[in-house]
Order: sequence, then C-alpha cells, then structure tokens
Amino acid sequence: MSEEVRPVVGKLQPPNDRAPEPRAVARRFAGRETLEGAGVRLQRMFGGSEVPLLDPFLLLDNFGSTNPADYLAGFPWHPHRGIETVTYMLNGRTAHEDSLGNRGVIDSGDVQWMSAGSGILHQEMPKRTEGRLSGFQLWVNLPKRLKMEDPAYRGLRADGIPVVRGSDGRVVRVIAGEHDRVSGPVTHIPVDPTYLDVSLPAGAEYSRPVPRGYTVFAQPFEGAGTFGRATGSDGPAAGSPGETLLFGDGDRVEVRAGDAGLRFLLVSGRPLHEPVAWYGPIVMNSREELLEARQDLDRGTFIRSKRVIQEI
Repeated sequence: MSEEVRPVVGKLQPPNDRAPEPRAVARRFAGRETLEGAGVRLQRMFGGSEVPLLDPFLLLDNFGSTNPADYLAGFPWHPHRGIETVTYMLNGRTAHEDSLGNRGVIDSGDVQWMSAGSGILHQEMPKRTEGRLSGFQLWVNLPKRLKMEDPAYRGLRADGIPVVRGSDGRVVRVIAGEHDRVSGPVTHIPVDPTYLDVSLPAGAEYSRPVPRGYTVFAQPFEGAGTFGRATGSDGPAAGSPGETLLFGDGDRVEVRAGDAGLRFLLVSGRPLHEPVAWYGPIVMNSREELLEARQDLDRGTFIRSKRVIQEI
C-alpha cells in the first residue's frame, strides 16, 4: 500500500504576451518486468513511487509476448474502486466480464475506458493469438467527488476511433482529446485527457499545443526519435521503446522521428492535486477509505451500484 502523497502543483497559464515554450523531458521511467494477475508477464512503465509526478495518472502497463504462456493465465476476478482503467489492444484479443453480467471482447485496435467508480468486480482474460499479443493499460485517478459514482464502460471499436492521416505519411489515432480539429470519441472525463496514438515516418516532425500545468508523457513503442530537449541541456532528448518520457511544464510538445520512423502514445491530463491512498486495485484519498473498501470486500458489500452505465 502506498503512503498518502500530494502531487506536484502545476503552474498557471503564461501571460498572453509570452512566446509559447516547448516542453523539455524532465524525467524518464524505465519499464520493469512484473508478474500480475494469475501470472501475466508485462512491463510496468510507471506506478507506485512515481505517482506524485504523474498526477492524475497512476500506472501504465505494457503487455506483450509471442509466447501464450506469458499471458493466458490472465487477470481473474479482482476489484477496482476509485479509478478509471484504459485498455488499448494493439494486437490480439482480451475477453472481459464483470460481476453484473456485462461481458465482451477487446479486439485489435479497440479501447475500453472503464470507470470503476464505487466498485466493480471484473476479469480480463487474453486469448491465444497467432503472433504477438500486445497492448497497454493505463490507470487514471478519479477526483474525490466522483470516486463513489456508478461504474461506467466506454467500449470503442477500432473502426470507431478517428484516424487523421498527413500528406507525409503520418497517422494519428485520436482516442481522447483533439488533433488537427478532429476530436476523439472519449469525452466528459474529469481530468480532460488527451490520448493519441501517433505514427511518424522517418524524419517527420510533430508538434502540438498542450495546456500549461497539465501532466504530459510520451510512450514510444516502435522505432525511435527525439522528444523536445533534455532538461538542463540544449540538446534533444532521445526516446525509444522501453521507457516513458515525462515532460516538464510548457506550452508545446515537439517530437522528431528517427531514421526508422517512430510510433508513440502521447497522453496528457489535468492534475487533481488530491491525496492518494492506494491498495492494489483500489485508489482512494485516505487510509480510512481504503479500510472501508477492504471491509466492504470482507462483508460482501463492495458493489454499491446494481448497474453499470454503458456508453458505446
């Protein structure tokens, strides 16, 4: 269980007469091999002690293997409360089911954005895949005022996620937020997130404005490139698969693909600036609330809502 921590407070917007400031890479987080669920091998890109720096984001897992033994054990029944989980399948299929009878499959290119709210029991079971099964799961914190709301699903099929293609061959999938005046289908999330899957050809440059004070990170997973500059240096910050790049404050994110091209997630969100009390898949604001959740599990009263809101 993590101690209560307070995230770093973001800066205010700059005066209107200030020139836009590119963001520099402030921190790097190397993925570490982790066993989760019933024995799924994955790379934990960040989580735990890094939480204060990444508010409102709590955890990012990168799962992927060509060996079914690394993932078939899956994530059997487990509880969540107080957070949102975002599952993005790159390749393969994962079946999901919850304690209220909802079930389905997250297929290649699909996204499931689930708000656990007051509590849900569910399981996620990857299916045997020819070739590589891979994807990401991101945990997003909920503000205190919404932690005990009804759970909700947003299930997005691959063909329902807008794709913006550039004349130079770039491809941007817009899951949440906006790119080139195209909005993603995930809306009305408390932390005002942007979640983009950006693919750039060799040597291409990418730049986008980001609200000052928001948390922004990039997760490269194919190829390599540079992400702005390194803090305290005039040189560019190189980035490649296996690490998460957290940007410092500023007004813009600037990226350049290397000779082999580059594909990365770009994620941003408004910090909550609230205490974090964390025990496994339950994230609240105080130890007393964690104790209540654990008592609810013991008493069989963890599920407060008799329905799950489904938004497709």
